[in-house]
Amino acid sequence: MEKFREELGIDDPDGFYAKLIDLHEGLSPEHSQKLNAKMILMLANHIGDKKVLEEVLDYLKSTLPESE
Repeated sequence: MEKFREELGIDDPDGFYAKLIDLHEGLSPEHSQKLNAKMILMLANHIGDKKVLEEVLDYLKSTLPESE
């Protein structure tokens, strides 16, 4: 079973980021949010490992600011 890795795993992160930003160009905020949601669900499906996905969610939760 894989473990969530925090180190960089993308060969060309700047290229990927540029392509992602280009994909959002011209979209309304609503369509941009829908695109992000679709991408998240597709990547989660690709990963497929519930434990890894839960580790990612736990990690993300730990990075959020505390409620005031």
